[in-house]
Amino acid sequence: MRIKICGITNLEQGQAIATYGATALGFICVPTSPRYVNTEQIKLIVDDLPTKIDKIGVFANEMLETVILTCQKSGLTGIQLHGDESVDFCQDLRQKIIDKFDKLNQIEIIKALRIRSLDDLAKAALYTSYVDTLLLDAYHPQQLGGTGQTLDWNLLQNFHPGCPWFLAGGLTPDNILDALNQVKPHGIDLSSGVEITPGNKDLDKVARLFEKLGKV
Repeated sequence: MRIKICGITNLEQGQAIATYGATALGFICVPTSPRYVNTEQIKLIVDDLPTKIDKIGVFANEMLETVILTCQKSGLTGIQLHGDESVDFCQDLRQKIIDKFDKLNQIEIIKALRIRSLDDLAKAALYTSYVDTLLLDAYHPQQLGGTGQTLDWNLLQNFHPGCPWFLAGGLTPDNILDALNQVKPHGIDLSSGVEITPGNKDLDKVARLFEKLGKV
């Protein structure tokens, strides 16, 4: 199972979390977010991370050209779209990636959706032909993510999209086993659930998370 810790803001914490066993680290590329890191900051961290770790940039309603340029300059290996991006946007992004990057080293596209009903899950399924991975997050009327709110896991009992998917939304070391007993995602994504303050990770919580996951 993939384990993504999102909202990384400094190298030392990123390296420590990678050592614990994270398979992916997320970097927030949304300037209004308290976890925001710019292209130069991302590159400084990415350059000193193990190559096996996926480095995912999180964007929301950003211009296509800006997404690609950030990816090129920072060394990201994946793009997470966490806004209102359409299927057409995802399709255009895929073509840009093919044009700009080595076909042997393609960039992963993750589409995040905030889920509050079965209708939202039906919408999620529409993206499966245009992205590599889905990410299901809790719905919040103002905030796009990192809210600490948990989505209704009961909605996901019969969720079997045509691509891999991450479970996100309010996951913590204390509830992760309950979540994984109810749903079977291909990966999990945590941010606020392993933080002291936004962007400052609590390494004790991260260690406890991996201790719990060792029991799965």
